[in-house]
Amino acid sequence: MRLPAIIVLVIFIAAGVVLGALNADMVGYDLAFFRVQLPKGAALLVALVVGWLLGGITAWLGVSSSRRQRLRAGKKPPVKP
Repeated sequence: MRLPAIIVLVIFIAAGVVLGALNADMVGYDLAFFRVQLPKGAALLVALVVGWLLGGITAWLGVSSSRRQRLRAGKKPPVKP
């Protein structure tokens, strides 16, 4: 099962490298406090990482809040096999 996951990961990394190389144009961003000049590929990567982090934090908060509610109610958490 690990080999197919590694192959898919390598394919996505290669696609990301190609996408970044093809989008080398500089793009300017005005973030109110300062201005940033980034290549399009780097801007896309930053947006991807920020979205991934925000999604992970949101999922973690949802799981931890439901676990906390179960503990307050006195129920045991489900046992993993």
